[in-house]
Amino acid sequence: MDGRWPAWGADAGLVILTFLPALLSQPYVDTSRAAWMSLTVYETVGVGVLLLRRRLPATAFVVGFVAFLAALVGSAGAGAKLSPLVFLPLAVLLYSLGNHVASWRRTVSVVLGVSVLFVVGMWLNRMTTDSGDFRGGLDVLAALAPMPLAWAMGFAARTRQELLAAAERRAADARRAQALEAAQATQRERARIAGEMHDVVAHSLTLLVVHAEILRARSGELPVWARVQADGLAAAGRQSSGELRDLLRMLRDPADAVPLQPAPDLGELETLLDSHRAAGGTAALTMGIAPESVPGPVQLATYRVVQEALVNARRHAPGAPVRVSVDGVAGELRCEVVNGRGPRRGAAGAGVGLGLISMEERVGALDGALTAGPTGDGGFRVVATMPLERVNV
Repeated sequence: MDGRWPAWGADAGLVILTFLPALLSQPYVDTSRAAWMSLTVYETVGVGVLLLRRRLPATAFVVGFVAFLAALVGSAGAGAKLSPLVFLPLAVLLYSLGNHVASWRRTVSVVLGVSVLFVVGMWLNRMTTDSGDFRGGLDVLAALAPMPLAWAMGFAARTRQELLAAAERRAADARRAQALEAAQATQRERARIAGEMHDVVAHSLTLLVVHAEILRARSGELPVWARVQADGLAAAGRQSSGELRDLLRMLRDPADAVPLQPAPDLGELETLLDSHRAAGGTAALTMGIAPESVPGPVQLATYRVVQEALVNARRHAPGAPVRVSVDGVAGELRCEVVNGRGPRRGAAGAGVGLGLISMEERVGALDGALTAGPTGDGGFRVVATMPLERVNV
């Protein structure tokens, strides 16, 4: 529940508060059998129409008013009086009329109809009783005079509800407009970043590939080790160019983010290590899990972790042996990359310190964990664990 009364509870409480006072006060007005019969029939009909006041407010009010007139005229004709509190149900029905009927035409039609019924009822009252004590007149008009206030209260409540609903719609429209503006600003920033990357990175990478291809074309003039390095440089440049094109397309338009080439997976780890070996490093791979049993997002994240760890090893410990192991343990994939102490010192200030942050974000996006730190023998270890089930959901 949201803190409000359920509909049936509100109806039950309203029925008790509306009809019980008349029953309690009737013994002090008239205890005759005719009075009790009229009151019982009237309240029985009144309970029914009161329960229909939300779905059929106009019909409920007209039927309730007819039952009210019939009870007054019938009891007066039999020489009986009803409690003045029999007017309470009419006030509730009038409130519902103002609260639930938005059509002025229907409201006016209902008011005119019950006015005609009231005149007919008063005429029947005077025709069916001889005693002036039981003829309705100013006393009935005095009891009915405040009734329009109940309609006004219902109309005011409906107007307030409509104003609140309109305010909520305006707030929702404002939130949607704000979200749209933020999305457009994000897209503009994406396009700007893509343009900057294209102008700076793509241009430099293209020049790198061109120079590598020139070296390959003149491989006959180079020693064997240089020819191998040139081949590795050209292959790495072409792969990086393809991945950069995919990244730029995603930045410019996320809806058009289908890669031009397949995303790397665990099956390409050996190729990745070959490129590391071609750059002068040594690497060994231990695969303890079938790649086809690993979800695609986990495979891509594992490939990127290994790729970044190899880059860091070349930067900070060039020539150091690297061990890569990928295993499945207790529903998780565990990837460990360990490099030993490098025979040569790494370049001072190599890197910008974002590699580990990028790895943590990739692994964290898959509900995994990453730990990284130096080993006791002067090397470095990176361990990433990622669940195999969550990403399938």
